[in-house]
Order: sequence, then structure tokens, then C-alpha cells
Amino acid sequence: MILFDKRILTHFDFIQPFLVLPIIILSHVLVSEANQILAMKQYVYFSIGFLVFIVFFLFPIRKIDWLIPFIYWINIFLLISVDLFGVSKLGAQRWLEIPFVHFTIQPSEIMKPAFILMLGYLIKQTPPPQNGYGVKDFAKISFYILLPFVLILKEPDLGSALILLLSGYAVLFIIGVNKKIWLTLFILIGTASPVLYENLHDYQKKRIIDFISEEPSYHVKQSIIAIGNGGMSGKPRDEATQTHFKFLPISTSDFIFAYNSERFGFVGNLFLMGIYALLIIHLLTLNYKLKGDYLARVVTTGLASLIFIYASVNISMTIGFAPVVGVPLPFFSYGGSSFITFMCFFGILQNLLTFRFDKEYNLIKFKF
Repeated sequence: MILFDKRILTHFDFIQPFLVLPIIILSHVLVSEANQILAMKQYVYFSIGFLVFIVFFLFPIRKIDWLIPFIYWINIFLLISVDLFGVSKLGAQRWLEIPFVHFTIQPSEIMKPAFILMLGYLIKQTPPPQNGYGVKDFAKISFYILLPFVLILKEPDLGSALILLLSGYAVLFIIGVNKKIWLTLFILIGTASPVLYENLHDYQKKRIIDFISEEPSYHVKQSIIAIGNGGMSGKPRDEATQTHFKFLPISTSDFIFAYNSERFGFVGNLFLMGIYALLIIHLLTLNYKLKGDYLARVVTTGLASLIFIYASVNISMTIGFAPVVGVPLPFFSYGGSSFITFMCFFGILQNLLTFRFDKEYNLIKFKF
């Protein structure tokens, strides 16, 4: 006879799926209206994402956390492999092709969970003192942040590289670093910014120039028109002309926030942003519950930081407040890589929350 361990229900965080599911459902409604073929593909992504969640939820992460550095370095090897024999698409070399099946993977996406877990492992091994990390420990952890940043930046993929960099240092900011170190960093970055700009690729410079110019780019202009067309409560499907007459580019992925605005208006945008805000706040407040559990705290903080950065950059981009970059809205933009990556994150987080008091991971007991 098989008995399910009911203690799992005690520590499982039900607030997370309660906040994530409305985002997924709303996304599917919009994608279905725009393109039925993409909507059918979403079911595949949903299925794979759910399986990934289950796998990582059941995986005994705490029991074999010594494997985390090994996983991190495998991902570093994959990022180096992209530079050596990666596949180029749209002028960027970011993918690796799996032999014989002609299926490609993007190592920068796989790197994100391994990266956050590695930070958690390092901080767990060396917890911060009362006044925060000093220069030595900060430099050591920074090495593990900067290494994937440089490799992803080289692909080139400035968006993913910056997101990784910002989320890594956001984790350190919340966990604790001496204030003098932050002050020094801000001064150095401000001083070096002209040099950093000159080393950008031409298309990256163009995005910045388009952003600061008086006249927005075509993509942003059409996005702003779509947002204005939605008004307060949105337009019926047949009257969402920006999307259905193909004026709004990439309406199901990069500019899906503008599409949501055209269909559901200002009220729909407030609803969507409100859910994101509640999800981020909920994840950050878990820090108080976890206290000395640094592995879980880092994953929680890292996930909250990633969602905040992704959502902020994407929404700012659609209204002309940020340069146009290929940054999706988590769980909302169409696409498999981002969705599966975030499902992986939530599987890891739920594992660390649910089983933090159970070293044996006894989900199921057998009784005869």
C-alpha cells in the first residue's frame, strides 16, 4: 500500500501557483487570438514546463548540493562551446546544436538556474558576517558572477548578460555586503561608462541612440499606439487593429504587454502589473521566514530579482522608457526557453521550501 506524506502540504507554498496561473492563462488567451498555431505550441511548452517543475520539485537538492559547483562549471563549458562551435541565428552565436536530432539549446538560459544555485552554495558555505561581506569574499563571489557575464556578453547577448549580472549583485545586496564596497563600485562604473559604451556592438549602440532620440523607433511607436488604442478598458478582439493588422511587431512575445493593453486597456495592465508586484513582494518576504537558510534565501531572492528585472525592462521597452532588447515577460511572452527556465526555478524553490525540514525527502511511503 502506498501512502502520500501529507507533511508536503504543510510547507508547500500555494501562493506562488495562485499568482502565476493567472499570468499563464491570460497569456494563452492573447496568443490564441493572435495565432492559433502558436497557441497549440504553447500546450507543448506548458507540458514540458510542468514536467520540469515536477522533476526539480522531487529532486533531493539539499541532499546532493555538493553537485552544484559541478553543474555550474558544466554550464560554463557550454558557454565556452558556443564561442567555439555554436550556431548563428540573426547575427548572434548563442545556440548549440544537438547532434543527429538538429535541435538547438541556448546555454545562457540553462545557465540561469545553475548560476543562482551556485551563488546559494557559495553563500551557504561562507555566510555573511554582521557588517556584510568584505572585499575578499565579495571578490570571490564576484568572480562567479562576472565569468558567465563575460561569456554571454561575447555571444553577443547584452540583455541576458546584464540580467545575470544585475540579479547576481541584487542577491548580494539583499544578503549583505559592506556599504563602502557598493559606493566604490558605483564610482568605478560611472567613471568607466564611456569606455564601456565604446566597446558595445554597433547594433547595441543603435538601440541606445534610438532610445535617447526624440523620435522613437518604429517598434516602440507602434507599441505606444497600441497602448493608447486600448484606452481605459480595452478594445474587442476585432477592434484591436494594431495587433490584427500586424502593425504591432512581435505582438505575442517582446511586445505582448502592448497587445494586452490594446485588448484590456489600462485596467488590464494594472491587473497584470499588480500580479507581478504581489509575486515579487511575496518572494522577497520569504527571506524573513527562511532566516539562516542561505541556499533557499538566495534562490528566493534571485528569482524575485529576475522577475523584477525581466518585467521592468520589458514593460519599460514597450512604452519607450528603455532600449528595445529581446527580454520576455516571465510566463506571459510566448516562447519555450523562458517559460521552461522559470518553471525550473519555481520547482527548485518549492523543493527548498517544502523539504527544508525533511532531510530524507520522504514524499511517498510504502506500507505492506
